[in-house]
Amino acid sequence: MKVDLLVRNAVIVTVDDATPRAHALAVHRGRVFALDPDGVSAHAEIDAQGAAVVPGFGDAHNHMAWFGASLDEVDLAGLTDLRALYDRVAQRAAALAPDAFVIGSGYDDTAIGGHPHRRELDRAAGGRPVVLKHRSGHVTTVNSTVLDRIGVLDGSAVVPEGGVVVRDEAGEPTGTLEEQAQNLVSALLVPYATDDLARAVGNAAAVYAAEGLTHVTECGIGGGWIGRSPRELAAYQQARDAGTLTVRVQLMPASDALHPVAGHASDPGGIGLDLGVRTGFGDDRLRIGPMKIFTDGSLVARTAAMREPFCDRHGHGYLQEDPEVLRSRILGAHATGWRVAAHAIGDRAIDLALDAFEEMLRAHPRPGARPRIEHAAVTSPEQVARMARLGVTPVPQPRFLYEIGDTMVEAVGPDRAAALYRHASFLRAGLRVPGSSDRPVAAGAPLLGMQSMVQRMSASGAVIGPDERVDAATALRAYTLDAAWIAGEERERGSLTPGKLADFVLLSDDVTAVAPERIGEVEVLATFVGGRCVHGAEQVGAEQVGAEVGAEKVGAEEPDHNQEE
Repeated sequence: MKVDLLVRNAVIVTVDDATPRAHALAVHRGRVFALDPDGVSAHAEIDAQGAAVVPGFGDAHNHMAWFGASLDEVDLAGLTDLRALYDRVAQRAAALAPDAFVIGSGYDDTAIGGHPHRRELDRAAGGRPVVLKHRSGHVTTVNSTVLDRIGVLDGSAVVPEGGVVVRDEAGEPTGTLEEQAQNLVSALLVPYATDDLARAVGNAAAVYAAEGLTHVTECGIGGGWIGRSPRELAAYQQARDAGTLTVRVQLMPASDALHPVAGHASDPGGIGLDLGVRTGFGDDRLRIGPMKIFTDGSLVARTAAMREPFCDRHGHGYLQEDPEVLRSRILGAHATGWRVAAHAIGDRAIDLALDAFEEMLRAHPRPGARPRIEHAAVTSPEQVARMARLGVTPVPQPRFLYEIGDTMVEAVGPDRAAALYRHASFLRAGLRVPGSSDRPVAAGAPLLGMQSMVQRMSASGAVIGPDERVDAATALRAYTLDAAWIAGEERERGSLTPGKLADFVLLSDDVTAVAPERIGEVEVLATFVGGRCVHGAEQVGAEQVGAEVGAEKVGAEEPDHNQEE
């Protein structure tokens, strides 16, 4: 037998309990053909020289278009004072036309001493419109020019429910807009051109491949403050056609994009997309995933809906909509065959999501529904047990613990810190915990996420919830097999099992064997999707692998669209 590719002399961690380790991997027609094969030759061979091989990494919650677009915006991440922010705005404004928007992203009010003020932005930008996106994505700060255009200054703006226009003690708007109030600004910028979105997606994909990612879930397209165009899916198709979408992608339409769809009287009522398109439509390269619904906001922005008040500010946060509206959307989407992903950070929002999930599963039981709670940031033991009973999967972001863990502890206080972004408790309850990043809110490299799962250390060196730590093998499973499972694709990928898609990564070391503090330092040598090298070909001598194996063989076989159990 002559296969397309043979990787030999490797330390292979398969994440398959039947065959946990191997030293050689044979790939044929885009899939794993065999482990440690005998009597096999290959059109192309790679001598791994002792490098580690693991399944391709998955990210169960990221924002690909947002991240890709941010690469061209004013980078405000990592700043430590407001003056530096105003200086960066001024530098970008000086290079723009008088009426051009200055768009920046990634600022953190807890690091720079507060949100920027509209009048300071007026001075920095010379009157140009300014839109600055908070790192959480749940807050945007603008200058007076923008406030005037959206009708805030003259009082004509209608602030959507679930949004806040922040005002000072005198009642004057500061320029900061929370949650749904960001839609007022979106109306000035959205829709983005499909060409621009496709370019952003392609730029993001190149970064992802370099970090070992072979599959990501894009959490929120097509509507609301998170969406960038009603035609957003077309941008991913365009990037795929252009060959720049080098990773597999599952797309979550925002609930704002769903609407009542007419049909026969016998068809289930509810909401969806035209033509009846729903979760599962697509192939192994680009597929429609769950419906994404926001129930609350952000811990960093102190807009998450909490049972108890924040410790460092007044208030309990708030829900994004009337509870009955949120419930109705969840039930309506499930009734028409959608999987449902509810963004719920605060424990009060998690209560709402669990109530709605329990009702929808009782009214319309369906195998393989796999409801999920995005973030599940603050959970009580009772909520963990209820999630397990209902089969609701948490999708937390471990890197938050390092990058914004200190401010999250300040928000909830030391008595509730152990409830933040749990992991081991979920596993002990019998739940899976897929790996994810929420990029660009936090760094998206999976190896950094794994390190945070193992260490749970904040930037200040504090260990947040030491009893929630897991070992490196569990962290690897989270970013491979469990990430595939929550996408409904565990039969196709997530482990190096014969017959599955040949998505794998060559690493400079075995992440299950190095010291915890070194996991994030392990180098991604090469990334393969469907047996094709999409990153690092020159490092592993695989320059001809893409040409000889063929890009068109990635996912060329007829996919199994029914991934439900």
